[in-house]
This record gives sequence, C-alpha cells and structure tokens, in this order.
Amino acid sequence: MTILPGQAAIRTGRVSEPGRIYLVTTTAWNRAPVFRDYRAARMACRVIGSSKTWRQATCLAWVLMPDHWHGIVRLEEGDLSKVVGKMKSLVTKALREEGRASPLWQRAFHDRALRHEDDLLAMARYVVANPVRAGIVDRVGDYPYWNAVWL
Repeated sequence: MTILPGQAAIRTGRVSEPGRIYLVTTTAWNRAPVFRDYRAARMACRVIGSSKTWRQATCLAWVLMPDHWHGIVRLEEGDLSKVVGKMKSLVTKALREEGRASPLWQRAFHDRALRHEDDLLAMARYVVANPVRAGIVDRVGDYPYWNAVWL
C-alpha cells in the first residue's frame, strides 16, 4: 500500500488526549462509493454501532456516506489512531467475510479535536445532516445509515 504525501501530512502533529472529543473523517479506498450498496452499508453500520467496536472510546454520533464516514468520538483511553484503525479493520473484516477482496479504506483519516466551547449537539447535527447537504435525501430521517447517542 502506497502512502501518499498528503496522507503523511494528515498525521503530522496528531496528538491523542483521553477525554477529548474528536470529529473524525475517513474515506473509502479511492473514494469508491462502496456503501451505496445497502448490504455493505448495513454490515458496516452493524459494526460501527456496536459497543465492542469502541472499547477505548465512545462514538457519540456518526454517519456513513457512500464513500466516507464521519464520526464524533470521545477518546476514553489510548490512541485515537488505534481506535479509528480498529473500527476500520472490523468493518473491513465484516465485508471480507461477505466476499469483498479489494481494499476498503484509505489508510489515513482526518481528525479535529473539538474545543470545550464548541457546541457538541450542533456538531452532531452537522455530522448527521451530511446526506441532506449531499443531496442524497431531503430529511435526515430519510437516511438510514447514521446514529447519535442523543436519540
């Protein structure tokens, strides 16, 4: 797997702070719309929604788009890269068991530590409204591949 210069730049300066909340984005390999297929999306959602996936973190809100995933993750302990890597690995494993052979995720991911003054609920609304802004649906409730702890 080739690491492109931009991927290395994404990791520069990354610090994991237990107790910190992060906005995380990770993309499918070559931005392929893998999760446009409802079977792949449903399988990924089962993994993403499982508490077993997030043993060192709490996933507060997330949305699975056709070619990427956004999540708001509170890191409880450990390293954010390992937490996100575990989620990606478990989703990949689940899809491989169903016959997927090619890579699923880009190696890198983007994260932004949220500040204490950031409005967490507004950020969660922004995340789950991605399908509306992308023109996939007219209302958030019409899109099945998202969740938030506030429901």
